[in-house]
Amino acid sequence: MELVDKDEMELAEFCLKEARKQGVEGLLVTLNKGISDTCIMRDGIMDSIQHRMDRNLTFNLYSRGHYGSFSTNRLSREELVRFIAKAARTVELMEPDNCRQLPPEECMATDATRGYEAGLWDGSYYETTGDERLSGLREMHQGKAAGDNWELISEENEYSDYAVATLLLDSRGYKMMHFESGFSCSSNLTIISDTGERFSSYWWEISAFKDGINPRRCAEVALTKAIESMGPEKIKGGTMTMVVDGNIASRLLSPISDALSCMSIQQNMSFLRDSKGRQIFSEGLSLSDMPRQKGRSGAKWFDQSGAATLDLPLIEKGVVVNYFTNTWASNKTGEMRTNADMSRPVLKKWVSPTFGKGISVWQSEGKSVSLADILDYCGDGMYVTDFNGGNCNGVTGDFSFGVSGFVFRDGKPGKPFREMLITGNMIELWNRLVAVGDDVRDCGAWRLPTIAFRDVVFRG
Repeated sequence: MELVDKDEMELAEFCLKEARKQGVEGLLVTLNKGISDTCIMRDGIMDSIQHRMDRNLTFNLYSRGHYGSFSTNRLSREELVRFIAKAARTVELMEPDNCRQLPPEECMATDATRGYEAGLWDGSYYETTGDERLSGLREMHQGKAAGDNWELISEENEYSDYAVATLLLDSRGYKMMHFESGFSCSSNLTIISDTGERFSSYWWEISAFKDGINPRRCAEVALTKAIESMGPEKIKGGTMTMVVDGNIASRLLSPISDALSCMSIQQNMSFLRDSKGRQIFSEGLSLSDMPRQKGRSGAKWFDQSGAATLDLPLIEKGVVVNYFTNTWASNKTGEMRTNADMSRPVLKKWVSPTFGKGISVWQSEGKSVSLADILDYCGDGMYVTDFNGGNCNGVTGDFSFGVSGFVFRDGKPGKPFREMLITGNMIELWNRLVAVGDDVRDCGAWRLPTIAFRDVVFRG
C-alpha cells in the first residue's frame, strides 16, 4: 500500500497543468498527507481514542518576479480550478522580488522519487491494531504504585502511531517524495509525598519503527524521575559548573541554529552576523547538520522547496564555516546555496584536556563519553534536567532561562533543586564548553548528547 495513491498523484499533476493555463511561470506543488491514531489512558481508564487524516495542497507561485504561497484542503478539481485562478491573480498584487525563484536545477533533489530513501518507513505500520495500542497502554499503567514516603495519585499515558507523506512536483518536471512512519508513547504522572508535596514527571519515547519504543520502560522511567525529584533543596546562587542533560540540550543549541540562518543575518537579527570564517566558540564545539544519515531520526532528502539536503559542517573547532541559506537568501546575499534549516544536528564528542579528571583514560581507550563520565569528570556542580521558561535575544545572544535538576558532588547526583535561573550570553557560554558526550538518545531529530560548561551564573 502506498501512502500517496494514483489519484493523489494525478491531482497534483492536474494542478501543474491548470497553473500553466493561468499563465504562472514557475510552480511548486506540495501534497502533505498525515494519518494518526492516538489512545490516551488516565488513571487506568481509557479516556480518548482519536483517528485523524489530513491532506492539503500548497502552491508556491513564481510569476514575472512575483511570489506567493497558497494552501487549501478543498481538493476537488472544480474547487482547485477556482483556487488556482484566484491565486494567480493575487500573486500579481505582490511587490516584485527577483530573488524569489525556484531553486537552481543543479540544487534539486533527484534521488527521492520513491519516498523510502531516508529509511524511516516501518512496513508493519499498516498492521498495527487497536489491541496493540491498548496493550501498550496497559503495560504503562502503574496501578496503585507507592513507596515508603510517596504515593502515585495521577497518571496519563499515551500511545500513538502515525504516517506522514510529502509529494512535491515542480513545473520543470521534478518529482520527489518522502514517507515516514512513527510510533510514540509518553507518561505524565504525579506523586504525593507523606508531607503532602506533589511532584510531577514526564517521559517519552518515539521512533520511526514499532520495535524502537518500549511502553513499560517509558512509564517506569517517568515514575523514577518523579521519585528522584522529591525533597528539593534551596540552593544559593553562584558561579558553578553546569552539566546539561542531552534530552533538553536543544534549548541551548537552537539559538545558535537560528543565528546561523542567512535570513536572520541578512536582516541584522543574528548575534553571529559577520562570523563566517572566524573563531567564535570554544575549540570543543564542532556542529554539523546530518540529514542524510539513512534510518536516523530527522533524516530527509529534500527541503520544502525541493532542493537536496546536504550533510553540512556548520562549526568546526569553534570556527563558523557555513550558514543556512535558502534560494532567496542566496540570491540576496551571494552566499552559496546550502540547507535551508537544521534538520538533524550532530555534535562531535570532545572533552577539555585541562579542566577535569580522567580524560587520558577516555582518549587512550577510545571510550564513549556518557552522562556518568561527564559528571565524574566535572566533580561538583549543577546537573540541569529541565528548562522552565526563559528566552534568548537573537540579536545579542543574551539569555535567561529557568532551570531545575540536581546538585552533584564528587561526580554523583545528590539533592534536586528547583526554580533557579541561569543568565549569560550564548557566545560566552559556548566558549566555556568543557565536555560533549556521545550518549545521544535516538528519539527525535533534535536529540543531543550530555554537554558541560564551566563558570555558569546560577541565581537562586
